[in-house]
Amino acid sequence: MPQPSHVMALKTPTEKELDATLDEGMKKYLKICEEKLGIVPNVLLSYASRPKKLKTFVSSYNELMLGESGLSKLEREMIAVVVSSTNHCFYCVVAHGQAVRELSEDPELGEMLAINYRVAGLEPRHRAMLDFAYTMTMTPSEVGDANRQSLRDVGFRDEEIFDIADTAGFFNMTNRVAAAVDMMPNPEYHGRNR
Repeated sequence: MPQPSHVMALKTPTEKELDATLDEGMKKYLKICEEKLGIVPNVLLSYASRPKKLKTFVSSYNELMLGESGLSKLEREMIAVVVSSTNHCFYCVVAHGQAVRELSEDPELGEMLAINYRVAGLEPRHRAMLDFAYTMTMTPSEVGDANRQSLRDVGFRDEEIFDIADTAGFFNMTNRVAAAVDMMPNPEYHGRNR
């Protein structure tokens, strides 16, 4: 059974509306996405209904997921999947699960992280990182010195601990937005890197 065909449950801008409301920088960004990915991610089309929010989202996402960090791109995507799975965010589990498959070159890792990251044969660094992200998602008020120390014990520096927390925090926020507007992942994500 295919997923619902809508981008989100709210009105999504048409191409004509995008052309009229987006500035040249955002139009170029969407075109680059389409050229590189073969799609414009539905999250961008959803945020495009509010052009200033789209710019903020793109800037935050690019800094978080592509900016300088002691965390690899794969590690950041792993955090995205575990947080999104914990929050039952269909959009992000599908989209970031595909990114995990691509970056890890492991067609099973994305599903293990999405269903129960604890079954994956992860190195201690990744296990501690994902345990921290999970705790931060499930019981954020309980995160304390012991949780941060568990990250230091496997070699994370304070800057990297901040990046783990920042990544988990970002996806906790975007998961809630995606759920609230019933955002659907692009169908193309399902079959990639299998």
